Amino acid sequence: MNVERFRNRSGKDNDLAEEIESHIAHERDANLVRGLSPEEAGRKANLRFGNPRTTRERVWRYRSFAWMEDLSRDFQFGLRGLRKSPGFAVIAILVIAVGIGVTTAVFSVINAVLLRPLTYPEPQALFELVNVSPRGPFPGASIPQFALWRQQSSIFQQVAAYDFGGSGLNLTGGDHPQQVQGIHVSADYFAMFGAPVIAGRTFTQAEDSPNGGHVTVLSYGLWKGRYGGNPNIVGTTIQLDGQPYLVVGVIGPNFVTETPADLWIPYQFDLNSQDMVFFFQAAGRLKPGVTVPQANAQLRLAADQFRRMYGADSLPPGGSFGVVSLQESMIGDTRTRLMVLFGAVGFVLLIACANVANLLLARAVARKREFATRSALGAGRGQIVRQLLIESLTLSLTGGGLGLALGFAGVRALLSINPGNIPRIGEDGSGIPLDLNILLFALGVSILTGLVFGLVPAISASKTNLAAALNENGSRAGIGYRSGKLRSALVIAEMALTVVLVIGAGLLIRTFSKLQSVDPGFAMHNVMSMSMSVSGDRFQKTGPVAQVIRAGTDRLMTVPGILDVGVSNCLPMAGGFGMIFDVVGRPKNGPGPTGGAGFYSVSSGYFSTLKIPVLRGRSLTKQDDAAAPGVVVINQAMTRQFWPNSDPLRDKMLIGAGAGPAFADVQRQVVGIVGDTHDGGPNADPTPMMYIPLAQMPDLETALNSKVAPMWWIVRTQVDPRPLTTSIVTALREASGGLPVAHIRTMEEIEARNIAQQRLNMLLLTVFGTAGLLMAAIGVYGVMSYSVQQRTQELGVRMALGAQTSNLRNMVIRQGMVLTLIGLVVGCGGAFWLTRFLAGFLFGVKPLDPIAFVATPVLLSAIALLAVWVPAKRATRVDPMTALRVE
Repeated sequence: MNVERFRNRSGKDNDLAEEIESHIAHERDANLVRGLSPEEAGRKANLRFGNPRTTRERVWRYRSFAWMEDLSRDFQFGLRGLRKSPGFAVIAILVIAVGIGVTTAVFSVINAVLLRPLTYPEPQALFELVNVSPRGPFPGASIPQFALWRQQSSIFQQVAAYDFGGSGLNLTGGDHPQQVQGIHVSADYFAMFGAPVIAGRTFTQAEDSPNGGHVTVLSYGLWKGRYGGNPNIVGTTIQLDGQPYLVVGVIGPNFVTETPADLWIPYQFDLNSQDMVFFFQAAGRLKPGVTVPQANAQLRLAADQFRRMYGADSLPPGGSFGVVSLQESMIGDTRTRLMVLFGAVGFVLLIACANVANLLLARAVARKREFATRSALGAGRGQIVRQLLIESLTLSLTGGGLGLALGFAGVRALLSINPGNIPRIGEDGSGIPLDLNILLFALGVSILTGLVFGLVPAISASKTNLAAALNENGSRAGIGYRSGKLRSALVIAEMALTVVLVIGAGLLIRTFSKLQSVDPGFAMHNVMSMSMSVSGDRFQKTGPVAQVIRAGTDRLMTVPGILDVGVSNCLPMAGGFGMIFDVVGRPKNGPGPTGGAGFYSVSSGYFSTLKIPVLRGRSLTKQDDAAAPGVVVINQAMTRQFWPNSDPLRDKMLIGAGAGPAFADVQRQVVGIVGDTHDGGPNADPTPMMYIPLAQMPDLETALNSKVAPMWWIVRTQVDPRPLTTSIVTALREASGGLPVAHIRTMEEIEARNIAQQRLNMLLLTVFGTAGLLMAAIGVYGVMSYSVQQRTQELGVRMALGAQTSNLRNMVIRQGMVLTLIGLVVGCGGAFWLTRFLAGFLFGVKPLDPIAFVATPVLLSAIALLAVWVPAKRATRVDPMTALRVE
């Protein structure tokens, strides 16, 4: 069908009018020939061809898309109506914008984290290799495991090892040395992830073998930023940790890793190693046609082979190997968090819909005579419903466009302030794009919202009694008892949904307060931390590391304002290592070790800097060096678990026994017991911890540790340490021979990052609850204001018959509070059931927390009372004479 035939209606209409007029003229002339008078000839001709306008309309509708023209006409009529009621239009659009805005904001995060596939080729084939235990799968790999996984060529195209650049690398050789994020990888890493090479090549298998030489591949960002995009960079050397590294390639800008990398260096594993320590992760790309159950079955057989090769205790009882989708592994428990938040914004959207539906019902009352008139002139009920739905869609689409802009800008701003430890969103939320998924979602929600809040008012308005409506004036027009029940039901629904949101927000606020009140077990005020990479050949033995610690500590103590200095291989509340141990002389129940615990290597000033109390025995001292007998300090939690009825200070420990040659250690005397610290964060109970002197670390363990973790300097000052940052950095650089530092943060900032997830949950649900609270208050106010307006004559009659103003006020308040109380009861019942989904978000608070369940109804009742009070006062100011004149 040619679309051109439907264009230029006025021109084609004029042509058709002329054609019809010519036919009428011919018929009139024929009638004259038949002997009729001129008047009778014209009358007969007009009767034969009918009304020309009706004929033109019928022909045009036959030749065109009539429904499109009807919609266009209804849309134009709706716009004119909204322009005549700007206050209503602005309020409705803003309410819709809030509802759609918060919904789109949360969906944009869900889209980036859950829906958008990984940026690698065929991401559905990428899986993380995991250890499987009765408690579930967990990541991490040892060299013997990696060597065995590489042999599973029947299921994997490639298997690659990688870390997340924990130790950092020192990029020197210029005026501005810097610590860069260097990722250790195996040779197949780039092929497995489909990394685009824009210059040179990646690592060969020979370069990824022991003694394979110092080679590196640069990221696009480092190549551009540090080296100005030098096209001849391949084949040159750069200085990393004081050693020359040959640049063999550059990766393109579109290669994204979860931890942004500046460069990559090969692991150079000795695949014959028997070290069983987990210090990296591994992933594989399944071959085409291989399913996950097939891969897991093959890996279970590989686990049995692993036990035969390395002993029954090489895997935990019931342990095995398996695969987990790489995307699911990155997401972790974020899926549950986001879906709960998405459910919460759904409540906000429903509240917005109820609010706008109430506004439309009130507006429909004022237009009742208009609808009756149109019905009397021939408009069908379907036409009136269609007209009102188009007006609703106009509001929702306008509000949706505004909400899309506000929601997208708002979520980027919020995540730049507090990213909440959400994966795949990039730095400061930069990884959340405005893509087609978000646009289609916003459009779909806008249309659905318009239909939801517009359908009930439209159907209600179309059920009009023509005679009654045409006999009423504007002040008495009403859709009746049915409309009143609908509006009351909507207010009750708003209040119930708001109760659920506010109770949820209250639970998270109390959780956050509880987290902040937890004593971490160490000092955070005026304490600053920073990392220093000791990953070069210079630091492959413990002696040089201990020398840098002594020199740096002595130099820092000369800086005015510094009170104490400590060093550790890990920071509290920022992750750590674990290690197995045996208690010397204690009988064991099986072939395995006595147990396992957290493992820190620290300087003598660590405990005093963080003010961790020594409860029994002594702390570590400067005399606990490589020449002194081995010592260890443990915490209370370890004492309770492994020495419940004996004194650990009388025992010696053998740490790392059976973990591999790198962890071969001497027997250590337990010399002290210190207080517990919340190293896993304030929401985790203290776990058993072991602390050994950094100066007594085995050389092989120091070499391994230098590849996976930096050395952390911890400084306590008299005042805010941030103004001393430059002096601290300068002092450390001078004492260490020019080593740079990075990740400079106060301990309070580390704590804030540790509870960032809970803070983001609290902020979002508080925003949602506040928005719902305001809209619910507006809904109550609107219903009661409308009720007072419609009952003006009744109120006047009551006052003329002697009713007191207090009686009228109390009557209006009672009506509004009854709706509020019904909503509170329904909402508390819903919250009683729904808050169980928040159990995983809570700390120190029960899902049925009595404070939240009591405070929320009291707060909402107070706000509802305030919203009802204004129309109630207005009811007392009705002039009886004026009211009685209303017909």
